[in-house]
Amino acid sequence: MSTFDHPTLIQNINQSLGGLRKAQPEAMQGFGQLAKAAMTEGAVSEKHKELIALAIGITQHCSGCIGFHVKALRRLACTRQELEEMLTVCVYMGGGPALMYTAEALAAWDAFAPAQA
Repeated sequence: MSTFDHPTLIQNINQSLGGLRKAQPEAMQGFGQLAKAAMTEGAVSEKHKELIALAIGITQHCSGCIGFHVKALRRLACTRQELEEMLTVCVYMGGGPALMYTAEALAAWDAFAPAQA
């Protein structure tokens, strides 16, 4: 499991990609348009698409993907129960390595929790 915090990780990724966005604007805009089109609500809800994206990020061992998609799931009012049920499918399909990234996803979930008043 990673020892970094996901809010900082996604901030660092965005900062690191700033130069590439300037150097390759058409390609980066194309990626952004693809992401927007793929995640748009349709027959499958945006929340379910984000759960799918997170599952792929976990099974592909992508910490950045975990951070971005957990943050989106928080925004979409995903419940911890929904997250945990999806995570068990990741472990079923991905075995032990997926279990390690499942722990990372749970840590990211906690890190993106709304601030308590």
